[in-house]
Amino acid sequence: MSKTAMIWGVSGGIGRAIASHLRQAGWTVVGISRHPEDVVDLTHYGFSADASREYDVQTAVHAASLEVDQIDLWIYAAGYIETTAVADLDSESWQRQLDANLTGPFLTTKHSLPLLADDAHLVYLGAVSERLKLPKFSAYVAAKAGLEAFVASLQKELRSKKITLVRPGAVATPFWDKLPLNLPKDAAPPEKVAKRILAAYDEGHSGQLDLV
Repeated sequence: MSKTAMIWGVSGGIGRAIASHLRQAGWTVVGISRHPEDVVDLTHYGFSADASREYDVQTAVHAASLEVDQIDLWIYAAGYIETTAVADLDSESWQRQLDANLTGPFLTTKHSLPLLADDAHLVYLGAVSERLKLPKFSAYVAAKAGLEAFVASLQKELRSKKITLVRPGAVATPFWDKLPLNLPKDAAPPEKVAKRILAAYDEGHSGQLDLV
């Protein structure tokens, strides 16, 4: 019987790469994003949801529960970034970044719990936040630092499950189009990050995984 993965943010660069590798390995893939139609060739079941909206999340999880019995590997790969100086940062921009990078992980985790296998592995895409304490990154780095704290606390609540916080360096995805920085020459392709995440699953990793 094949194992089942649920990927939030499946249409992003890293989410897409993970889905591709899992599908090739014989997994059943449940993909959730705002544009699931973009990855119909990589998922067995696709659902539309904005991870920062509780009703969307509840609806997507319920729909998934009608198709699969349980989730063995659960991944939050969604995210959003803007770069604006604090003096010019409006509350809507601040909230969008906290929603995608912190509220989304909370809501999707909370409502996915009943569907997770007893030994499920949860994976969160974080960032090397201490390196991002740069001008104009305040909202993003605050959200990612908050995600690290959230995951650390969650690990103490869900002791029967493995939880991995992945902190990749630069990854060559369209995410970089939003940044006022050049993509580093040593940026990892998303496929490499996907392979490291799946290796962490195979190894039974739990804790912080720095990919730098």
